[in-house]
Amino acid sequence: MNYLDLDALAETPLTSQPFEHVIVPNFVPRDAFRKVVNDFPTVPGAGSHPPAELKIKGHFAELIRELHADAFREAVEEKFDVDLAGRPTMYTVRGFLRMKDGAIHTDSTTKIITVLLYLNEDWDHDGGRLRLLKNGTDLEDYVAEIPPVNGTLLVFRRSNNSWHGHKPHEGRRRAIQFNWVTEQRVVTKEQSRHRLSTRIKKIKSFFSPAA
Repeated sequence: MNYLDLDALAETPLTSQPFEHVIVPNFVPRDAFRKVVNDFPTVPGAGSHPPAELKIKGHFAELIRELHADAFREAVEEKFDVDLAGRPTMYTVRGFLRMKDGAIHTDSTTKIITVLLYLNEDWDHDGGRLRLLKNGTDLEDYVAEIPPVNGTLLVFRRSNNSWHGHKPHEGRRRAIQFNWVTEQRVVTKEQSRHRLSTRIKKIKSFFSPAA
């Protein structure tokens, strides 16, 4: 079973405005999508969670293997005309949003390419739809708005104007963030930071299961 539709990525043109990006609906084929969603790991709350703190298994694990495979890297290299060979990768998993999430930002300078893969079966909410923005101050001045559903893929090249954010929403919202970064110490630092945060949330959820 293929978990990523690389042909769809190859056939989707790169968009340069407001910054270089590509959006591919249904990047996870329908049959694979259902299986991946069923195996989506349990996360202990909002925020980004590193794989070391989660049970990554089954079809979800197979999808992650394809994200790390040479074929996906080469497809992204071809699309963005960038050499990612030897560049470290990292990924985190998100399962929930808080009202404070979604502030406008560009991603850190240590990131080269950002990949967002959305794994929600439907989305009727106004908030939580990522917007690609023309500037860093106005959430309403956007070029594209991405519904976080059905295996939709967003890939963009990080730059000083890669502004993005979304309107507030609180509740379940499943996504994977995958990055190629400048050096290995970035991975070590970021994964350690997220690991500590996840462990704290696990402790809190143990004492307050209703939350």
